[in-house]
Amino acid sequence: MLRRSALPAVVRQAAGGLALVAAVAAQAAALPPAVRAALRSAGVPEEALSATLLDAASGRVLADWRGDAPRNPASLAKLLTTAAALELLGPAWRWSTRVWLAGPVKDGVLDGALHLEGSGDPKLVVERLWLLLRRLQQLGVREIRGDIVLDQSAFAVPETPPGQFDGEALRPYNVQPAALLLNYRSVVYTFVPDPAAAVARVLVEPPLARAQTERSVPLAAGACGDWRGALEASFGADGRTRFGGRYPLACGEQSWAVADPAPASYDARLLEGLWHEMGGVLGGRVREGAAPAAPPSFELRSPTLAEVVREINKFSNNVMAEQLLLTLAAEAEPGRPATPQAARATLQRWLAARLGEAAAEINVDNGSGLSREARVSTRALARLLAVMFAGPLMPELMASLPLAGSDGTLRRSRTAVGRAHLKTGSLRDVTGVAGYMLPPDGRRLVLAAIVNHPNAKAARPALEALVQWALARAPQRAGAAPETANPNGNPP
Repeated sequence: MLRRSALPAVVRQAAGGLALVAAVAAQAAALPPAVRAALRSAGVPEEALSATLLDAASGRVLADWRGDAPRNPASLAKLLTTAAALELLGPAWRWSTRVWLAGPVKDGVLDGALHLEGSGDPKLVVERLWLLLRRLQQLGVREIRGDIVLDQSAFAVPETPPGQFDGEALRPYNVQPAALLLNYRSVVYTFVPDPAAAVARVLVEPPLARAQTERSVPLAAGACGDWRGALEASFGADGRTRFGGRYPLACGEQSWAVADPAPASYDARLLEGLWHEMGGVLGGRVREGAAPAAPPSFELRSPTLAEVVREINKFSNNVMAEQLLLTLAAEAEPGRPATPQAARATLQRWLAARLGEAAAEINVDNGSGLSREARVSTRALARLLAVMFAGPLMPELMASLPLAGSDGTLRRSRTAVGRAHLKTGSLRDVTGVAGYMLPPDGRRLVLAAIVNHPNAKAARPALEALVQWALARAPQRAGAAPETANPNGNPP
């Protein structure tokens, strides 16, 4: 059910603010000089940038450049997903993975099957899966005589090739969502130089049944450079991993996360491998099937939603965002498998309730922004951030965004260090930022800015210049009239 936490007055302000934004945009003022110069240097026309700046507390428009233009938001779409989840589910909400011991336990033997039912937990990483199996051992089970049965029925997601979006099938961000998603269906290879032996030792996590990985690779002299390419790696769907090249000694210890090339069998191989590593015996096999109707033997609960949202936004985790959006659909219609269509509809309904007419300027495609079809206007996105700022969940949302110069995707930023919580977005042809800023006068600002252009990546300095300008030159009084920048870049 939709929580009643948003303030009706704020919603009315969001809808009524459309006319105000349109009036501001119609003034067609020029961008600040530093922003214009950065765009020229990047070879990006001014028309490719949309940006909206608001006073966070009042929602008053301070500046707007083509704020009504539909733009591909890239990972800024995660702001929509996480804001909706915080309000619809609540920050303390948790996923539950239910476990059944379908048979008696005697002398360390479970005479029956072990059932696991997924609910979309995006944090079923190997450490937490180990805890689940450890709980099984504490209940006296050392041998599972039957099968391990996985219930994936909470989600109904069409099977698509893992590299369909950009041809990068081995990138973990392309892993497809699932109700029972184990360890992101990925493998981490860690390379540890051993100069005395003239090799780099290869550490592999997690342990997968029937996997064969070369455990060392010769060291090479010279600069680190493209160490992944230098390895000449081959990741086979048969579980064989080979390294035909060398590893540069200058790189020190490095890790490489790779999406498993055989995702359909990954869960089975992981459960078998981890259970055997823990000393367990499996008499049957790992397969999919329905969970029992009886109450579960125990449950493994996820970290809180607030913790998950923080990880999604700080590090722009695509797979977790997709899991979260599907979860919203599953919770909206209990008992029905969540589909991507239902998930998009759930989010779009929430946006309409919070933004009124402005929601028409948002086209939701998925939860992560890993899309060529999604569109959003910066004025609608900024308005949503202002609505959330006025609500009780503002601290959780703001704290989930990268802090400039401190953590997440902005940890290396030297712009607005410590004064901006900004989500970043990046795809081929897209770059953007959106979030909250704190100028020296102590008044919070909301900024949403997106560039759509083949040279978008080179336009990042333009967005940094826009952030700098907003912090230094935005109107100093919250009650000031709405404005845009004049041609010389200063407030009127």
